[in-house]
Amino acid sequence: MNDLKKYLKKQLENPEFKAEYDNSRAEFEVVQAVIKARMELNMTQKELAEKTGIRQSNISRIESGASLPNLATLEVIARGLGKRLHIEFR
Repeated sequence: MNDLKKYLKKQLENPEFKAEYDNSRAEFEVVQAVIKARMELNMTQKELAEKTGIRQSNISRIESGASLPNLATLEVIARGLGKRLHIEFR
């Protein structure tokens, strides 16, 4: 186990940290899904911006987690990636 995983495991023992970590999980998954889909297409942020009409700086903020996109923006991004947006409750 690397140092980061050890540190995270230790931090997750704290109930307050764990609650915040769990609350942020969905946001993290959204960011990861956007990045993964774009990278699988070997598409740059600039190219995605051109396909979607969303400024590259906004794509960057979404991918860095600095900005959480609304559903309409996610739908536009999905179409720009040639994908469909699918949301599910687990």
